[in-house]
Amino acid sequence: MSKIPHFFLPIVLNLLMPLYVISQQSDHTTLLTVKQQLGNPPWSAAWNASSSPCDWPEIICTADNITYLVLQNKSITGKVPPAICDLKSLTYLDLSYNFIPGGFPTFLYNCSNLQYLNLSQNYFVGPIPSDIDRLSSSLQWFDVSGNNFSGNIPPALGNMPELRTLYLMQNEFNGTFPAEIGDLANLVNLRMDYNDKFLPAKVPSEFGKLTKLQFLIMTDCNLIGEIPESFSNLSSLEHLDLTYNQLQGPIPKGLFQLKNLSFVYLYRNQLSGEIPTPIESLGLTDFDLSMNNLTGPIPEDVGKLQKLKLFNFHTNQFSGTIPPSIGRIPTLENFRVFTNKLNGTLPPELGLHSNLEAFEVSDNEFTGNLPESLCAGKTLTGVVAFSNKLTGKVPESLGDCHSLRTIQLYNNNFSGEVPLGLYTLFNLSSLMLSNNTFSGGLPKRLAWNLTRLEISNNMFSGEIPKEVSSWVSLVVFKASNNQFSGPIPMEFTSLPQAISLFLDGNLLTGELPIIIESWKSLSTLNLARNKLSGQIPARFDSLPDLLNLDLSENKFSGQIPPELGHLRLTFLNLSYNVLTGKIPDEFDNLAYEYSFLNNPSLCANNPISNLQKCLTKTRKSKTLSPNILAVILVFSVILFMVTVLLTFFVVRDYKRKKLKRKLAGWKLTSFQILKFTKADILSRMTENNLIGSGGSGKIYRIAVPNSEEFVAVKRIWNNRKLDHRLEKEFLAEVEILGKIRHSNIVKLICCISSEDSKLLVYEYMENQSLDKWLHGKRTESEPFLTLSGSIRPVMLDWPTRLQIAVGAAQGLCYMHHDCSPAIVHRDVKSSNILLDSEFKPKIADFGLAKILAKRSEPNTMSAVAGSFGYIAPEYAYTTKVNEKIDVYSFGVVLLELVTGREANDGDEHTNLAEWAWRQQGEGISIIDALDEDIKEPLFLGEKTTVFRLGLICTSPQPLSRPSMKEVLQVLRRCDPLEG
Repeated sequence: MSKIPHFFLPIVLNLLMPLYVISQQSDHTTLLTVKQQLGNPPWSAAWNASSSPCDWPEIICTADNITYLVLQNKSITGKVPPAICDLKSLTYLDLSYNFIPGGFPTFLYNCSNLQYLNLSQNYFVGPIPSDIDRLSSSLQWFDVSGNNFSGNIPPALGNMPELRTLYLMQNEFNGTFPAEIGDLANLVNLRMDYNDKFLPAKVPSEFGKLTKLQFLIMTDCNLIGEIPESFSNLSSLEHLDLTYNQLQGPIPKGLFQLKNLSFVYLYRNQLSGEIPTPIESLGLTDFDLSMNNLTGPIPEDVGKLQKLKLFNFHTNQFSGTIPPSIGRIPTLENFRVFTNKLNGTLPPELGLHSNLEAFEVSDNEFTGNLPESLCAGKTLTGVVAFSNKLTGKVPESLGDCHSLRTIQLYNNNFSGEVPLGLYTLFNLSSLMLSNNTFSGGLPKRLAWNLTRLEISNNMFSGEIPKEVSSWVSLVVFKASNNQFSGPIPMEFTSLPQAISLFLDGNLLTGELPIIIESWKSLSTLNLARNKLSGQIPARFDSLPDLLNLDLSENKFSGQIPPELGHLRLTFLNLSYNVLTGKIPDEFDNLAYEYSFLNNPSLCANNPISNLQKCLTKTRKSKTLSPNILAVILVFSVILFMVTVLLTFFVVRDYKRKKLKRKLAGWKLTSFQILKFTKADILSRMTENNLIGSGGSGKIYRIAVPNSEEFVAVKRIWNNRKLDHRLEKEFLAEVEILGKIRHSNIVKLICCISSEDSKLLVYEYMENQSLDKWLHGKRTESEPFLTLSGSIRPVMLDWPTRLQIAVGAAQGLCYMHHDCSPAIVHRDVKSSNILLDSEFKPKIADFGLAKILAKRSEPNTMSAVAGSFGYIAPEYAYTTKVNEKIDVYSFGVVLLELVTGREANDGDEHTNLAEWAWRQQGEGISIIDALDEDIKEPLFLGEKTTVFRLGLICTSPQPLSRPSMKEVLQVLRRCDPLEG
């Protein structure tokens, strides 16, 4: 092409200048139109006719052309104007973190130069168009994550050759994903995680063609089948995450030969077979194969991974020994191999060459000693080695490891004395040494923060030291079945935080010290099987939270103090003593029929099993006088006449009698003193008294006759006749709940049952459920109340919310830690936390309706237990149910209390827990997550703590979640009324 002569250049520039000015004016006009159609939002104040668009905060220009338009987090609620694509030089468009509704905006096909498109975190719905490849052929970044897109992911995505980043995570896709994605030769980042509504599908082998791929994340995508062997061709792969799926079979042979691989997360699948070798991914830092069915030994090659930080192989079926070379990895921080079949000795150099933080080897068959150097780096936070065959003494070096927070060595064969330094480690909160052969005495001092000390079933001996009064933080003390002797010192009753104290099965003597009010939190006291004597102190009535008391198999004498009946005891055992006299009236019922065995001199007015009836004084009989005989004769005549009249009424009211015969088919089982009959309940179950209805039945509000009280009656029905086994299961669980006495658990008064229906009668809760107050599920006539009873047009204030959190935690804590066996609720949610007139919370609805489901029916989460949004992730992949699923659900409730969001309403595309974790991961301020009604700066520290506690409780891994006792401790520290 010939060059333009110099003398023509000014002429050409003069000709082009008007075109440039026209173009710039056109872009200016376009953006002002966009502003107007968006409703002139406050953030667009700088967009005016007198300034250049290149100076506006949302605009970036290149060579005076508008190339970047960034409208992220602008609270846009309407559709985006198609005029945006009139910006002819636009290459970068970010509309993320808004509230944009509707289907995919196909007008974007007209943005012909677009290279970056971010539509994430909005309210888009419907399918991604099948002709999505009509987007700019130069598009490199395509992000539609965090929306409500559904249907299939279109194969046309494979026709976008320049695409480097494809983010499709956290949507509602309920179809398939195409193999054509494997045709994206330039793809570097691929994320489809948290799309659990995908139809079950295998990972396409075509994905193995993505040789430039560095990040592949397909967590929770309903993947089945095997990991393709073609993954061995992903030569650029650095980060692989296929967790929370149902993948099976072996790991591809060449996967760990990929040189660039740094992060491997394959946990929560059903992978099997041995780990393939050789392992040549020497840059691996995170290696997580936990919770699969992998077998065989841990390869020696793992010791070559000199950059390894995270080594999670737990919950598999690995066998053999651990290669000693693992102990020489200089970067190792987390070593978790618990719940396998590993044996042999532990690598002696573990911790010697690295800053080891977590050491968890429990539930294996390890023998020999604990490594001496575990805490050489002074960063170790936990030694978890319970349920092995470890022997010898605890290393003295652990007594100088001040970073330790938990030591769990129970169920082993350790011996000797415990290093004294172990008891006083500065950060230690739990020390669990039960079921070994440790010896020695109790320490005089404990760490300031030690809340749990468990040393049962050992050979500890000596007296309880008077310095025990300094154990001010202790919550749980379990020292059963040792050889402690001597009296219980008065100082033992001055533990202000104590909840559970177990000293049963020892050699303790003397009388119980006078109970003082320092035991204000005590709920369980077990002193059974000792040699204690004297009278039972009447001052037990000063312990308001005492629920379980076991003083059996001692030498207590005298009468049972009447004050004991003032307690809300759910378990009482005074058997095998030498007690005398009448038992308190409160215990004179079948709920305590096994509480007084082998006390021959005890009696009861209404004799229960193994107790004689108390004798009462009777007057000597006298000969009846003629006058008395005459009176008797008159009464006999009257009685005869009444009988005749009754017979007449029975005949006349035949239909009423027929109804009574029908009522006789109902059986009443009571757990409290009743102020009503079953007829009172059945006759009042009318539509006028209906206050709620659900999938399992209806709930009625019924007035108690001759009083101002009400009860709530839940009717559970079943379409089929129950078999005897299900009937027994239901009644067994009802019996357990009927015996619970806790101020934060709804009182089950009685059960009225027939062949096809069950009535559960509870105390009535005036303020109904927590979710009605948090999420506005109230009628217009229901007031908004505060603790003072004043009416105001807002939701619950923060002190009330915190009170509810503390109370609900107390109820769950009692169920998990103080009931034997422990009770797992299985359906903790805000609608099952009821509020009385003072907004005191009570746990309700223990899933009894779910017991009535037939075993032959599908074992889905909605049918068995739990509510979506509250269900712990592991509940979808395992049949094991334990307290950790309740902790997860309670964590969701905490997040509800802080954010005001519903459990299924993270931000219209994911549940609350996942949304909260993402907020945390992206560094978004917790203040921005708070409910608008509690966003004032007052109590900000407490709100932040509760939010973070909710995050910890909803940790994906159950072992990372705290116990309910630990949760309660944190909440109590937040609440000034509990401090």
